[in-house]
This record gives sequence, structure tokens and C-alpha cells, in this order.
Amino acid sequence: MTRTIKYLLLMLITIVVGTYFFITCCSECGAAVVTEPTTEKEIIKEPSATSYPFAIDGNGFAYNTNDNYNFNVSSHNFLTPLSADLTKGITGLQGHLAENENNVINVTGYYTSQEENNTAFPNLGLARANSIKNDLASKGFSTAQINTQGKLMDEMIAKEGTYWGAASFGLVEKSATAEDDLKALYEKINADPLILYFNTAEASIHLDAMQRQKVADISRYLDKVSDAKASVVGHTDSQGRASTNMRLGQDRAEFAKNYLMQNGIAADKIIATSKGQTQPIADNATEEGRVKNRRTVITLK
Repeated sequence: MTRTIKYLLLMLITIVVGTYFFITCCSECGAAVVTEPTTEKEIIKEPSATSYPFAIDGNGFAYNTNDNYNFNVSSHNFLTPLSADLTKGITGLQGHLAENENNVINVTGYYTSQEENNTAFPNLGLARANSIKNDLASKGFSTAQINTQGKLMDEMIAKEGTYWGAASFGLVEKSATAEDDLKALYEKINADPLILYFNTAEASIHLDAMQRQKVADISRYLDKVSDAKASVVGHTDSQGRASTNMRLGQDRAEFAKNYLMQNGIAADKIIATSKGQTQPIADNATEEGRVKNRRTVITLK
């Protein structure tokens, strides 16, 4: 046997013996070969955007299209133009209501709790329904045959900042108590009118929840009663000249009128006047009293 062969055999024996002892020792001491677990990357699926169709089926009228009024997130103004299929359905609905005065259309605007409501209405859904109502009125619908309401729909999901079909519609019979309900609403509004306190230099009006509901009530009454008007009267304190205060009161009334118009109440439904300093409700000798006298009162005529 040559030296080279002996050398190779010794190397082979060394490797075999070393492997045997390594395996034996590791198994006795509890050691194990650690392998890194394979981890699968978690795939997070974005929820699919919701889409609500324009669908009506009842009281002798049926129409369905996947198109509808669409709104950007936190906006009460619907996107234009409306689709041809939606316009066709609206035209058919208008003809049906014109022939069936005892029918009314319920328009429900959807909104989510994550949206910001910058309107004068109690919630963004009602503001959206009001925008749809105004569009229907511009197409020949009688507002007396349109009811509006808002509905919280947190399951509604936007796509690229837009809610597709954020409204639903239902055709029903006119309520048997509709006339009595309107009389009660009139008395409620005038017994506890909407009063705004602000300076003419202010660029906006901020309403609390109760005031927003009053705006909604006023808008509803004006829609239902064709000859009804909202009376917006500006008042001032007694500081300065009476003639100047009369103009100041008118400015405040016009400011409030424009605010109501921006929120969907027609200009011809609002009468803005001034009483100046002539009708104080508190003592003008104190600052607290003067603040109360600087007011704009909105009632129904």
C-alpha cells in the first residue's frame, strides 16, 4: 500500500469518526440543528368600495340602475354630471309623482362617523339628501312630495375619496297626518326660533346641534308649504346712531340669509329685514345685555 493511499484512508477514517461523535454528542446533550422557520409575508387586503344603486320598486313605479348620486368624502355636494341611466330614472319618477299627488319620495342620504360635517344640517347625510332634493326640484319635482333624512352608514367605503351611491330612495303613500304634522312644526319653530349671535365681520357661522336641527326644521317646512317664507330679522344694541344700527341690523340679516342659501334654502323663500336697536330683549346698559341684543332671529311667516 503506497503512502498516498494510507494518507487518504486516514483522512476518511478521521472524517467518519468525527461525524459519529458529533452526532452522538449532540443527541445526548439535547442540542439540535436550528433551522430558521420560513415566514410568509402577510397580505393585507383593502376592503372593497361599496356602491349603492338607484333602485325603486313600489306604488306603481319600478326602476333600477347601478348609477346613483355620488359624493366626495365630507362633502354634501353631489358629483356631476349625472349618468344617462340615472337621469332616465329620475325623469320617469318625476312623471309618476306628477300623476300621483298622494305619493311621496323618501330620500335618505348616507354618511359615516369619520366624515366632517361643515353644513348647517344635523348630519352630513341629511345635507346630502337636501342637495338631492334641490336637484330634483330643479327638474320639476314638487318639494312637497319629497321627504329627506340622514342615515349613519359606517359600512360605507369610499374609493379614491368618493362614495358611490351615498343615498337611497323609497316611494310611499303620503302620511295621513301630514297636515297636522306641519302645523305642529310651524308652532314649534316660532315658539323657539333660531337665534344667531355674531358680528358682521365674521366670515362664518358656527351652529350647535340644537341650532342645526332648527335649520333642518325650517328647511322642511319651507319645502312642504309653497307660500311659506322664512323671516330673518337683524337686531342691534343701542350703541351708536339709530340710522347706523338699522343698516347694521340689515347687514346681519343679509349675512344670515346668505348662510341659509348656501345650505340649500331658496333665496325667494327668505325675507331679510332689520329692526335695528328698536326691539331690545336685555338691558343695553350692560355688556352682557348688549351681547344679547346683537342678534338675528329666524322664524316663519
